[in-house]
Amino acid sequence: MQKNIVVIEGDGIGPEVTRQAIKVINAVIEPNGHHFTYKYCLMGADAIDKTGNPLPDQTIEAALNSDAILFGAIGHPKYDNDPSAKVRPEQGLLKLRKSLQLFANIRPVATYPALQHLSPLKAKNLEGVDFIIFRELTGGIYFGKKELSEDGQRASDDCVYTTEEIERIAHLAFKQAQLRRKRLTLVDKANVLETSRLWRKTVQQIAPQYADVKVDFLFVDNAAMQIILNPRQFDVMLTENMFGDILSDEASVISGSLGLLPSASIGKGAALFEPIHGSYPQAAGKDIANPLGSILSAAMLLDHFGLNKEAGKIREAANWTLQNGFVTKDIDPINFYFTSTIGELIADYVGGKIPGGVKKENIELRKSTII
Repeated sequence: MQKNIVVIEGDGIGPEVTRQAIKVINAVIEPNGHHFTYKYCLMGADAIDKTGNPLPDQTIEAALNSDAILFGAIGHPKYDNDPSAKVRPEQGLLKLRKSLQLFANIRPVATYPALQHLSPLKAKNLEGVDFIIFRELTGGIYFGKKELSEDGQRASDDCVYTTEEIERIAHLAFKQAQLRRKRLTLVDKANVLETSRLWRKTVQQIAPQYADVKVDFLFVDNAAMQIILNPRQFDVMLTENMFGDILSDEASVISGSLGLLPSASIGKGAALFEPIHGSYPQAAGKDIANPLGSILSAAMLLDHFGLNKEAGKIREAANWTLQNGFVTKDIDPINFYFTSTIGELIADYVGGKIPGGVKKENIELRKSTII
């Protein structure tokens, strides 16, 4: 298999974690005769600094002609802390989603027994947690008409959805539910919002096409509470753009670290894969960021190409590092391993270079030399 991948390292820790993901991809695919060609492009604060544009035209063109995009992170304090900034890193990502028509963001949420002590939830509430959030990505309030009065005292953001926009992501979510535990939960605010009432009506009309899937409905405020009270009740969660943004970030802390969770954005063009964490500029260049979110996003990329065996090997390797305490500073601030070390360990594991018994004292902090 030959594939062309656009790599957008982005800002902050983005370059560091993305490099580990590529290292792991190559280690798992090349022994099986596959080859990926990587084209590096700019987006975000890095792109603004170098070109004045958060998403240069060259990046859009390359992405449109690629088989997939591997993305790191976006954002920088000099823009985050300046509400008056006219050009912002996030504008690049929003424009890329629109350009590629990436209408569905898919975020799996899972827990790891080795990290239960880091979760804000009690251990008894973590067992069996395994659900996926389907967030609509190109509609809603983020893309609606925005207005600010001349005196700066009144602002508005329109929230707009069409039946077609709802249907296309709903079908994806229903199909995923059929492959899992056959339960779908629509999260909305249909008691208040007209757009939410359209979502609920549309999903109710689609549901008979998936008779084997049980459908239930939750208002977003209740859903936010249920994610904390009883997260194992969820299988596939479907929701609109802003609700999905908020709920998926809330759900991400269940695992014990923001650095663990991957995501995929799919639609009519090439799919985009990225960890859900931000750019974490305070850690940039220090080799301490957790690369697992990016590495597991790479596993989703391989699944997208039908390389399920290789993707499974990456997930197995990631779980192996956690079980054996090979973790970054966000998980263990005392006995931690560097970003590059974790990447090398996982690359060695998927490449069959890890022996059955590994002694921690034989693994250097910056080099995964196994003795």
